[in-house]
Amino acid sequence: MSLQSRLRRQLVLASGAAVLAAPINAAQRALTPSQMLGPFYPVTPPLHKDNDLTQVEGRSARAAGQIAELSGRVLDINGRPLAGLRVEIWQCDANGRYRHPRDTGGLDEDPNFQGFGHTVTDAEGRYRFRTIRPVPYPGRTPHIHAAVFQEADRPFVTQIYVAGEPLNARDGLFMRVPEALRPLLLADFVAVDDPVAALAAEFDFVLAPALAGLFEADLEADSA
Repeated sequence: MSLQSRLRRQLVLASGAAVLAAPINAAQRALTPSQMLGPFYPVTPPLHKDNDLTQVEGRSARAAGQIAELSGRVLDINGRPLAGLRVEIWQCDANGRYRHPRDTGGLDEDPNFQGFGHTVTDAEGRYRFRTIRPVPYPGRTPHIHAAVFQEADRPFVTQIYVAGEPLNARDGLFMRVPEALRPLLLADFVAVDDPVAALAAEFDFVLAPALAGLFEADLEADSA
């Protein structure tokens, strides 16, 4: 690990939580904590290029699991919308399997689940995905990986967890986040009356460019 990486790691572990915890003034928003990339980011860009993870091009069936709409906004610390930013998500399928060659757990892969999707925020900073409510992965609580790409900055990477999920209290990565900041990583998946989706959840990303790249490759390989 380089000196720069060691210094960055010390900054994150020693003071990052304090920086993220409180806005500078009451009008500002608390920053979304960043987390590790994990080992299952796509090796090559998928051929499908959309924000619906529940259908695979050329297949008629939908993914197994509880179909869910995930939406929200990407904002700066002052609450201003950030338009034109690429947002990506990736997660395991309803069987707990990632679409990735490094996932060798032996679980069956759902052929109708893309596993990865992307979109671009609109003028109001809004994004939207159709996916499934995340399920546990061996050793992990249900979660969705997310990345937001800001021009001239490293992508902001974090993980979205399910509010009220009992396994959260046993998840090492989630419990590593200071208790006061954990609610900033939670999304409440609620039942909706929709012809396709059974659930809907909202999650806002609040970003500051200076902090977007704090968690980097030296911290990324901890877990999926």
